[in-house]
Amino acid sequence: MATSCATAQLEVRDSGVLLLLDGTESSWIDLHDPTHLDFEYQQQMDAIVSALRGPTAPVHAVHLGGAGCALARAWDASRPGSTQLAVEIDAILARQVREWFELPRAPRLRIRVGDAAQVVHRLHEGEWDVVVRDVFAAGVVPQACMSREFLAACRRSLSEGGLYLANTTCPPRQAVAAELAHMRELFGGVLVVADPAVVRGRRRGNLVIVARAEPWTPTEADEVERAVRRLPLPVRTWRADDPALPRPATNR
Repeated sequence: MATSCATAQLEVRDSGVLLLLDGTESSWIDLHDPTHLDFEYQQQMDAIVSALRGPTAPVHAVHLGGAGCALARAWDASRPGSTQLAVEIDAILARQVREWFELPRAPRLRIRVGDAAQVVHRLHEGEWDVVVRDVFAAGVVPQACMSREFLAACRRSLSEGGLYLANTTCPPRQAVAAELAHMRELFGGVLVVADPAVVRGRRRGNLVIVARAEPWTPTEADEVERAVRRLPLPVRTWRADDPALPRPATNR
């Protein structure tokens, strides 16, 4: 069906439904077990939050980029008492996913129609425990959602100890390098979670960037490392200053 911004297609796969937007896999929803996350980057985000905040603690979370709201749906089930907001630019899609997937109702999960690059500047300062950025257009993160201004707005919106989680792709390496450079300036603690082959540009894939205002303690960094290595498809972490990570090009 045609939505406001794309063509949506639903495919039944195993115990769930895959949502495709313009032919690209966007969300996978397990109709029987809302805590089951199929996409690797969502498994990684869930493991990170569990390592740093505990496996069942409620969260006040905003998801910049909604689509099928798989991660928000999982946290609603695994973290009772959570209140979440999903920001989705596609008005028709935002309405349809509630019908297709029986998503939790407000105040447990609200869906706001809007452009994440604009809505982020209206988030209240210090309000959110977790800010998730999962915004893509034609398979890449829009520049407006990787800018220093956008990232600064995300940081302002975090509560004390709050986590910023970003899903991005590599390549393009220079886009990742620019975003990481901004994040090193704005956040005290930055970690990258990914497959080593993706970090080094040997194959295309997702990176999860996790950041907060305060620096990571060695114990916290180790907890995240161990959590993601226990996943079905294990990955590893890098600190923001690791030379293996993409770096901005220098003029010679």
